[in-house]
Amino acid sequence: MTTGTGTDTGTDWQAWQESWDRQQEWYLPDREERFRIMLDMVEALVGTAPRVLDLACGTGSITARLLRRFPEATSTGVDLDPALLAIAGGTFAGDDRVTLVTADLKDPDWPARLPYDSYDAVLTATALHWLHSEPLAALYGRVAGLVRDGGVFMNADHMIDESTPRINAAERAQRHARMDQAKAVGAVGWTEWWRLAAADPVLAGPTARRFEIYGEHADGDMPSPAWHARVLREQGFSEARPVWASPSDTLMLALK
Repeated sequence: MTTGTGTDTGTDWQAWQESWDRQQEWYLPDREERFRIMLDMVEALVGTAPRVLDLACGTGSITARLLRRFPEATSTGVDLDPALLAIAGGTFAGDDRVTLVTADLKDPDWPARLPYDSYDAVLTATALHWLHSEPLAALYGRVAGLVRDGGVFMNADHMIDESTPRINAAERAQRHARMDQAKAVGAVGWTEWWRLAAADPVLAGPTARRFEIYGEHADGDMPSPAWHARVLREQGFSEARPVWASPSDTLMLALK
């Protein structure tokens, strides 16, 4: 596995991975905990050599942790973002356990681009909140068609219960105060991270294409954990419930 300086471009892909991790941790200080629980549940339900689909994989954060913990696993990463896929491609160059696929998850035919018809586990984190409820429900149905019987789907993301507005407001205020404190001592946020990517000679082109595709960052509906559990069952999973939660985020597990 290639994790150091890329021999073809001179780009230090591992440094980009680490800067992405730090930027994400600015928003999600418990990010590693959700990954740990996610992989605990992979091991509990489908073992230590799973075939995994890393959905909306970005730089391959889940895949990197998956392969570090389970060397016999394989991963298919699918995303549309050319800049984040460039970092993933540089990171995993030469590792035959990893396949990267460019596809739009809003396209009903995106599963046809995958190398396999079924997976032991489909995993995603902090990625699907940009979808609104109707396309997210449709995506859950397509994911259910890719998970083998006995396999799992896990989504760790922002899931907001609108029935608790005072709790939500207090949590949001505290979280943003903490983010402001971190920013004051040098933390790099979303906007600044993308400015750095745009200034990199190798990532400048993919970053420009990324903003042509997505525009500025925007969120979808972010429905409640109860909504996710219900819709996952409606779309073909037999069981679904949270297996981890923070004040703002939930790791939802669905079993086929």
